[in-house]
Amino acid sequence: MDAVESAGSGHPGTALALAPVAHLLFQRHIRHDPADAAWEGRDRFVLSCGHASILQYTQLYFTGYGLDLDDLRSFRQLGSLTPGHPELGHTTGVEMTTGPLGQGVATAVGMAMALKRDEGRFTGDSGGSGSGSGSGSGDNAGDGTGIPARTVWVLCSDGDLQEGISYEAGALAGRHRLDNLVVVWDDNSIQIEGSTDLTTREDTAARFAAQGWYVQTVGLGADGDIDTDALDGALSTAHATEGRPSLIVLKSQIAWPAPHAVNTPAAHGAPLGAAEVAATKALLGVAAEPFTVPADVLEHTRAALGRGAELHRAWDKALAEWSAAHPERAAARERAIRPLDAAEVAGAEAALPAFETGASIAPRDASGQVIQALAARLPRLWGGSADLGDSNRTTIADGGSFLPVGEEQNGGPAGRNIHWGVREHAMAAALNGIAIVGYDTPFAGTFLVFSDYERPSLRLAALMRLPVVHVWSHDSVALGADGPTHQPIEHLASLRAMPGLSVVRPADAAETAAAWLSALARPGAGRPGPVGLVLARQGLPVLPTPAEAVREGVARGAYVVAGAGETADVILLASGSEVALALAGRAALAERGIGARVVSVPCKDWFAEQDAAYRDAVLPPSVRARVVVEAASVFGWHDLIGDAGRAVTIDGFGLSASASDAMTAKGMTADAVVAAALESLGAVGSH
Repeated sequence: MDAVESAGSGHPGTALALAPVAHLLFQRHIRHDPADAAWEGRDRFVLSCGHASILQYTQLYFTGYGLDLDDLRSFRQLGSLTPGHPELGHTTGVEMTTGPLGQGVATAVGMAMALKRDEGRFTGDSGGSGSGSGSGSGDNAGDGTGIPARTVWVLCSDGDLQEGISYEAGALAGRHRLDNLVVVWDDNSIQIEGSTDLTTREDTAARFAAQGWYVQTVGLGADGDIDTDALDGALSTAHATEGRPSLIVLKSQIAWPAPHAVNTPAAHGAPLGAAEVAATKALLGVAAEPFTVPADVLEHTRAALGRGAELHRAWDKALAEWSAAHPERAAARERAIRPLDAAEVAGAEAALPAFETGASIAPRDASGQVIQALAARLPRLWGGSADLGDSNRTTIADGGSFLPVGEEQNGGPAGRNIHWGVREHAMAAALNGIAIVGYDTPFAGTFLVFSDYERPSLRLAALMRLPVVHVWSHDSVALGADGPTHQPIEHLASLRAMPGLSVVRPADAAETAAAWLSALARPGAGRPGPVGLVLARQGLPVLPTPAEAVREGVARGAYVVAGAGETADVILLASGSEVALALAGRAALAERGIGARVVSVPCKDWFAEQDAAYRDAVLPPSVRARVVVEAASVFGWHDLIGDAGRAVTIDGFGLSASASDAMTAKGMTADAVVAAALESLGAVGSH
């Protein structure tokens, strides 16, 4: 209450009501070591209702993560360690950036999947000891057979479970029997506009039960507060439950015990006011002075440091004993989970397939070949598709399917192919969770047009700078007769507008291989963040550029593919399949005595990272006549083509036709490139 009053804004109602829940979790149930927030053996805690951030910050303060009362006093202020919503990498002890509702629940599913996969590595046979949060052998630290399993704990709200992503994520968790996932749902029946009865009468508990979850309900205590004894038991039962994720339906009253704010929508997002805070403190019997914490209270809560140190020692001891008992498995696990370094990426590069100049290869097919080569060298590579594995070419051959213990004949928890189903949003969020855990380099595939379903999760990946790879195939109207519903137009521009997301559209098979290498190498070079590979469905000619020049050029975001060292009257900039079209335009312009330089621009963001000397070498400022050629919206290209530039682009929806007919009908022709070049030359007075 004091922090929200001091800030003059915030969300006190949920944080106040759930304070007993957070205390119970951090003191009795979450395995954590406040002195080492990055400890490998820790459980994960996700505050999916991120608007209640002060709830998490107070626990980080009380249990000894490094926050102090001044940090709480500066809640939501510029430069503070306690921003309005929790942010990964900003506040020690925060496991993910939350706030957009539903994201925490879905990302936690990915965390639980990643931990399951790691525990599959311990056994060497995809299951057994250490593979479930309640498995007996998994909790027998020190017997040499396994390690204590790690649990993902989530606090979520009505809004989290109203968001559609929760349906997708719930189904995934149930299918994969993620018994290392415990979600506590704050069922307070209040949201901003009033009672939840205004929006839903769904039996949420029955929904989760139908998806394969173990569901418990904890009612209010006799005094109207949360029944903490019942909740304590429910949390213990959930932790011990095998074969199913757990949902605890927790009845609460928003803003309890504030006498006038309790059960009011206003308590969700506004300070309670000085009078209400004073009245609540009087009811609780605590000091009226703001930010007063008695020494004995802090001594009691900071005992978490001692417990954490002991848990840390026990887990590390169990890991060491298991490693000694199973040295080959331990060495394999160590290789699998270590971060990629330059040597590994270089080794993977040597294993990549070679593509013959002039051969017609679809970038999606080239990507599939690259994935096979990379997967054979990099055990960290793990991924799948939203029921489009065959179309995206994302399936790892002989990799097995990621499935629960007991389904080892299909791969089990060590399987390398994730079958997400038609759940793009939960797929992208869970991918973030896998990356947060950090053992694997995850990738996921769908059609470019369906990246719209992934956008909120993509944005959080960019905010958190997560090294995830998205494979987006079927990149333009050239996908053909499926028509405008499946033909992306505005997607490249809108995705490029997202800060921190690298959108890479390769021109051919060689650029596709180079794009994969750059995506894997960037985190090790200190430039993490999501990468989207935008791949054409149709065959494209492999350009004659030397492989080394291609790889350097793609890593730099743009490079000259034709006309280097020659006098250029006009520059043709293109990405993806339109690089070949720009080359055809260059040949036609040469017949008119006009010199054209062709620049492939696979990634505008990476090009913007280069120094001015390189950018000017690729795009000489003296050559103002420029044409962009791309089968997508022109929006976002004017910074490179300038005031005299012209565009051969598509700024209306597509149509149902064969690939070649669709491209021609939408003006993607060599004649159009020539006409645009002549217009641009005319605009600068060159011809």
